[in-house]
Amino acid sequence: MTLFPLSLRRWVRITQFLSLFCLCLIFVISCKPQPQTTTSPSGAVNTPTGDGRITVGTTAKPRTLDPADAYELASLGLVFNMSDRLYTYEPGSTEIKPQLATSLPKVSQDGLTYTIPLRQGVVFHDGTPFNAKAMEFSIKRFIENKGKPSFLLADTVGSVTATGENELTIKLKKPFAAFPSLLAFSGVCAVSPKAYEIGAGKFKPNTFVGTGPYKLAQYGTDSLRMDVFDKYWGEKPANKGINVQIQTSPVNLFNAFRTGAVDVAYLSLQPDQIRSLEEGGKKGDWQAISAQGSVVSYLVLNRNQKPLDKPEVRQAIAAIIDRPLINERVLYGQADALYSMIPTTFNVSQPLFKDKYGDGKFDQAKELLTKAGFSKENPVKIPVWYPSSSPTRSLAAQTLKSLADTKMDGIVQLEVNTVESATFYKDITKGSYPAALLDWYPDFLDPDNYVQPFLACQKGSDAKGCEDGGSQTQGSFYYSETINKLIDQQRKEQNPAARQKIFAEIQTQVANDVPYVPLWQNKDYVFAQKGVSNVQLDPTQNLIYKTIKK
Repeated sequence: MTLFPLSLRRWVRITQFLSLFCLCLIFVISCKPQPQTTTSPSGAVNTPTGDGRITVGTTAKPRTLDPADAYELASLGLVFNMSDRLYTYEPGSTEIKPQLATSLPKVSQDGLTYTIPLRQGVVFHDGTPFNAKAMEFSIKRFIENKGKPSFLLADTVGSVTATGENELTIKLKKPFAAFPSLLAFSGVCAVSPKAYEIGAGKFKPNTFVGTGPYKLAQYGTDSLRMDVFDKYWGEKPANKGINVQIQTSPVNLFNAFRTGAVDVAYLSLQPDQIRSLEEGGKKGDWQAISAQGSVVSYLVLNRNQKPLDKPEVRQAIAAIIDRPLINERVLYGQADALYSMIPTTFNVSQPLFKDKYGDGKFDQAKELLTKAGFSKENPVKIPVWYPSSSPTRSLAAQTLKSLADTKMDGIVQLEVNTVESATFYKDITKGSYPAALLDWYPDFLDPDNYVQPFLACQKGSDAKGCEDGGSQTQGSFYYSETINKLIDQQRKEQNPAARQKIFAEIQTQVANDVPYVPLWQNKDYVFAQKGVSNVQLDPTQNLIYKTIKK
């Protein structure tokens, strides 16, 4: 998979997300909280009803409903609920299971050819039969229409062919053990060949025709209506349909839920609002549901900038970090401490940073820095940068500075700096920042997506660091030929146990070299009124509509 396009597109995605976050924050500060319901284009107010339909409230406004171009949570969550993929996830698990496929792929010995048997008796929302030709069309369209997420398959897939009425054969350009996880990406869903066409830029942002349990009935600027698809092949939804209200700000969503204007609230509430709703949940006013998330936050350390070129300095920074304190002061307990680049949602994750550095081990940090030639008279000075659109990272940076100021006897001086988001994401790839606070939103759920984009480097050296590759675009400029080989090995390895050993080696070297310090793993929160049941999130942060009942 090409490294640079993945990382570059990722920064675009995150910049868009953070811009929305910043805008929402402005609303929170400037708007007096008022209960609000949202009206549809026809002027009808969407409110919870007794007709068995579920009203979902959110601030996440979709840019498009075209799965070949959807690359933000707002769009992907809607596509997810109206579609089927070849594979999907059980709630609370990162293990894939067949959906439109009838079993896991048969993989050739060289790891290049995937043969997938398909489900029969499936139809699209427009009545078109689903078969291997339709799935071939859908995957080719995802790649060839060149939408935002197209690189996910374009960099990996050599060809896709219907080799039978109900058999699909996909040949890869090079072995990639995580490929089935890519096929579970919401955008890689089946779409009707009669409703769509293949061609660069030929998107249909305002409609959706798939095979899922819901079909799109109405799509307005501030509301959507999904009706149950009566010819759905699988288990029918537990409700009579979904009304989605798109609120203009977190405070409006907060009030819409508190006043009962929506049945379920999800994405995106502020930490203090979540804390307030959690308290209400404990009192029995409503339900507060949390799930382990897949987004991670970390501190990047640029090995090309002094004094971070010294391993002892990077290791000392790792020892200074106090994750429980950050979780309490910055995150209101709404995250889990993270001690590996690979989050704990995967069984290959090993908490090696906890074993090696712990939390707030200031004496250990002082010893490492003294060994590297630093002292109170010759302190380590490190500027820490973050994008201005992130109040959470602002608090995190100030907390790290406070720890250094009060616990390190002057041997470490952290300087906190911020810059506008677009400039930040552009300049970090140039090596402008010695240290930076970042978030990572995975494209697909496999440990590879927390390793390869951070550590792989296609051009570099021990002397100059990474000149072109994942670690360069992430701002660490880390280079290790050993790591490059290990990443290549795990991408080829089909045996899970053997692959787990490779990931263990990678995590061990990262804990020794410290190009990054993992900080926290987010939790996802969804709130539901009393009388609403079976509210669940899938591991990719999607709220599952079809199980919700009231």
